[in-house]
Amino acid sequence: MIRFALVIVGFFAAFPAVAGIEIKEVTSPGGIKAWLVEEPSIPFVALELRFKGGTSLDAPGKRGATNLMVGLLEEGAGDLDAQGFARASEALAAQLGYDSHDDAVAISARFLTENQDEALELLRLSLIEPTFPQVAVDRVRTQVLSGIRSSATDPDEIAGKRFNALVFGDHPYGSDGAGTVESVTALTREDIVAAHQGALARDRLYVSAVGDITVEELGPMLDQLLGALPETGAPMPEAAVVTLDGGVEVVEFETPQSVALFGQPGIHRDDPDFFAAYLLNTILGGGGFESRLMTEVREKRGLTYGVYSYLVLKDLANLYLGSVASANDRIGEAIEVIRAEWARMAETGVSAKELADAKALLTGAYPLRFDGNGSIAKIMVGMQVDQMPIDYIATRNAKVDAVTLEDVNRVAGELLDPDALKFVVVGKPDGV
Repeated sequence: MIRFALVIVGFFAAFPAVAGIEIKEVTSPGGIKAWLVEEPSIPFVALELRFKGGTSLDAPGKRGATNLMVGLLEEGAGDLDAQGFARASEALAAQLGYDSHDDAVAISARFLTENQDEALELLRLSLIEPTFPQVAVDRVRTQVLSGIRSSATDPDEIAGKRFNALVFGDHPYGSDGAGTVESVTALTREDIVAAHQGALARDRLYVSAVGDITVEELGPMLDQLLGALPETGAPMPEAAVVTLDGGVEVVEFETPQSVALFGQPGIHRDDPDFFAAYLLNTILGGGGFESRLMTEVREKRGLTYGVYSYLVLKDLANLYLGSVASANDRIGEAIEVIRAEWARMAETGVSAKELADAKALLTGAYPLRFDGNGSIAKIMVGMQVDQMPIDYIATRNAKVDAVTLEDVNRVAGELLDPDALKFVVVGKPDGV
């Protein structure tokens, strides 16, 4: 129990102020690059790995292979079966996490310094020597199929899948990375081995570490952990073409409340106007109860419990999305109000007070993200994947503050496109 308590303390330990976070670039003897923040005050390390590509790397006709492969990494590795791997991880008080997304395979590790060698060897086995035993393949496949069937009855999932299919078509973004019942059922162990070789390679690897480890220790550790990965993996997909023609599409579903997902083309993180767009969205629908959409749709008219908008930044496409749910007989009015507010902001922009409030919200909340080693490690690896400068943490709030009212109102007119705003409604909407 003492070891487990130490892990929890280390994971949530308060970290120095954002301005005091010093990121060091590390290159291992074998050429593996990483970002490191040394924090020796607690004997604990958080490690984050990202492999770009994710479920978008699935081979034609093998949808769901990468997702299933990632779910099997801790279900048998080296000489350990699934139970042996779980017992070893628990004995070390190590937390190992494996996940897959459209654009990345994400691996997380949290371990005590005293158990570092054993924990890293366990992680290495799962990444380099997974065995993919058929009994585990069948068990995890059953779990994945259960999730797919469950999502087929979830209005939010239905809306998201239909919206992606409309926007991205045959691109991997246009279908669910978990696959379909048919595609997952047909996957073989050989397909999973191929997905492993295609997704986990050094040419798409990003690493961050935070905690009780030094530059001199991290380099050799990375070579031991990751040096045996293949140099190259499967080819990356082409950029996606965002196709949106506006209007409303209804997916009939028996439910008293309709769910709507709406969106239009977005903006790239590298765009000089990104922070202006970020502030614009905070005012329009990303600022919680203070946002315009929440005021107009919920507070003034009582059409929903919540309505939100958000910038979606994928590696191969960018969207500006939002969501709302309302009673079947009121969802039509909610859609009209959202579209009208989208158009009003495009035409008249925002006020100086709205901009000042949005800046205060974004800059004040930013330091709260850095609440422990694990959080910082995740932020740092995300920065690397997004090709952000190493001083971004220190300069981010200044970039927010530098945006002018003229910047935001110009971007509002250029970015917001009510004619391209597409709504996918799942339910039994009246008058839509």
